[in-house]
Amino acid sequence: MEIIGGGLLEIRINRSDVGKRVSVRSLTDAGAPGGKFTDTVGVLTSWNDDVLLITRRDGTPVRIPESRLVAGKVVPAAPARRRGPAASFEELARVAARSWQPVESERLGDWELRAADGFTRRANSVLALGDPGMPLDRALAFVREWYAERGLPAFVQTSTGAEGTHELLCAELESRGWAAETHAQVRIGGLAPVGDIDADVDRVRLSRTCDEAWLSRYQRGAGRSPSVRGGGRATGGRFGEGSPAVLKVLHNGPSVWFASVPTDGGAPAAIGRCVVDGRWAGFMAVEVDPAYRRQGLATSVMTALARKALDEGASAAWLQVEADNAGAQAMYDAMGFAVHHHYHYHRATDPS
Repeated sequence: MEIIGGGLLEIRINRSDVGKRVSVRSLTDAGAPGGKFTDTVGVLTSWNDDVLLITRRDGTPVRIPESRLVAGKVVPAAPARRRGPAASFEELARVAARSWQPVESERLGDWELRAADGFTRRANSVLALGDPGMPLDRALAFVREWYAERGLPAFVQTSTGAEGTHELLCAELESRGWAAETHAQVRIGGLAPVGDIDADVDRVRLSRTCDEAWLSRYQRGAGRSPSVRGGGRATGGRFGEGSPAVLKVLHNGPSVWFASVPTDGGAPAAIGRCVVDGRWAGFMAVEVDPAYRRQGLATSVMTALARKALDEGASAAWLQVEADNAGAQAMYDAMGFAVHHHYHYHRATDPS
């Protein structure tokens, strides 16, 4: 915080700083002797009715009454990274979108509306990069109608925590009743360290296509889609191995590889998917049968896929992991992956 001569704190922000990254100190317990303070760092997303709304890096909103503000200043848009490849938010967002392509899409200005019969939120949500080309309320009405015509709930994919992410859009959506769901991290790292891991890759089989055995291990492919809980035409059934939506989404991408660790019969012990796109290799659908966990199979799958991606000229890696998956986060920490930004899905509620 800003401490000036004489030990005093100074407020160096005002309403014109909405949209900037700030660091503020506020009084949390006005009745405590000497006062109790807390520090908040994030994007100042609004300053209305004498209340500051600050969105933290992980997307958490913090509301601070102006009367409790003790100090504040504008800080750099994003801290300098000390490890891993350099990457902008927009570059990663577009790479991730190419790795998980929908069955159907439509442009709305710079936004892309995506649908895949309800298979995963990622393929059934708006990719909001840029301007929708019309006022936000009109754009959101169009989004609601577009997804309703397909029997799907309306989602907007948003991101926080890096330069150019959606803190302001998140605040606008939430003020209109769109609720944030499914908080996750986007992590990046060097690809060579993953390929250099001393893992048992001889057990891993690689293929350009996913067969029925691979799909039987993949939880989202063989079960109910989490993207359409509570609504949508796919909620009542199972996608199954032969679903056109599942197969089209999984097989589409610049250069797609599937990994599996076979067992004597039935579903594989572990699976994974990797999409190579220029310098980037994206890892997803890494799953291990509970009966085979703690045998290093996830690491073996990642390493085998990393070596294939290195052969194709990739040098950087990215992946997405849910914010509450501590086990996977610990594994990716050990592999050198660091959080680049966070992403969320905002779901439309009943407009009435």
